[in-house]
Amino acid sequence: MIKNTTPLSQRSASAPFLKQLGGVLTVAALTLAAGYAQATDWDMPTPYGDSNFHTVNISQFTDDVRDATNGELDITVHSSGSLIKHQEIKNSVRRGLVPIGELIMSRLANEDPLFEVDSVPYLASDYDQAWKLWQASRDVLSKRLEGQRLKLLFAVPWPPQGIYTQFAVETGEELKGVKMRAYNKSSEQLAELLGALPTQVEVPDIPTAFGTGRVDAMITSPSTGANTRAWDYLTHFNHAQLWLPKNMVVVNVKAFNSLPEETRKALEDAAEAAEKRGWEASKAETEAKIKIMQDNGIEVSEPSPQLVKHLKEIGEAMTEEWLGRAGEDGQALLEAYSKQ
Repeated sequence: MIKNTTPLSQRSASAPFLKQLGGVLTVAALTLAAGYAQATDWDMPTPYGDSNFHTVNISQFTDDVRDATNGELDITVHSSGSLIKHQEIKNSVRRGLVPIGELIMSRLANEDPLFEVDSVPYLASDYDQAWKLWQASRDVLSKRLEGQRLKLLFAVPWPPQGIYTQFAVETGEELKGVKMRAYNKSSEQLAELLGALPTQVEVPDIPTAFGTGRVDAMITSPSTGANTRAWDYLTHFNHAQLWLPKNMVVVNVKAFNSLPEETRKALEDAAEAAEKRGWEASKAETEAKIKIMQDNGIEVSEPSPQLVKHLKEIGEAMTEEWLGRAGEDGQALLEAYSKQ
């Protein structure tokens, strides 16, 4: 047995101090515990670079969330596929490897054709039509995602898709046999129907793909063209305005539900603001990036009547093919779109 050899007088004098110190330490421990319980750090993978307007909008979204929650929810953006590659983002969020992420909606077309509805040529080829299509499709797509333990926060469109080449495109026949970059099922299918040879290439890899001869043309937005310096490897941009594909931000349902109610509300409010801001930014992006390409020597043209006719015929065929895969749900979506 170990005896306390401290004199009784000293022990009596130190007892109040020790009691007070114990109380202070207990309060400090509880305060730290409460802080750790409230503060949440999330990592958010995104596919595109820091200067891309989608990433800029998402950075503002995360700042808004941080400010609204007084730092209780702090989301770190990992751009350019630096944390998780684009093709893995959706499943990584679904499995809980990361709580939140951004991806292009039509990437999910192979698992459900409804996610491809915004990439059918000429179904919605301007911002007003694209917004109406989004209002008609948002609820059904949200339910599809909920079935995979994902919650849709917001979606923002790319500028209208056009055709980039090393030659003028007047009828579409010029594209036969050309190696064309694709990024989703629709762009791959359109390339095939034009007689081109589609090759899947992610945005960060576009310059290298052209430099090595993997592709010689592409269908994409003015934003992607300017951001990847298309004038270094291409000469023409046809502003065909084929469709406006959307990027969407999704969150793991379990991660979302684990947040305090006030934090969930702040996240949803920031998402609503980000969607509105993003649609306006996309409109401004179209004009700004077309001008940048023109200033750097890209010849920008509007589609000829012959090319429009050819592309719309392909679009009608792709719509029928899409409806065949989407079935009654696809038909109901298009009917809801027609009533917007």
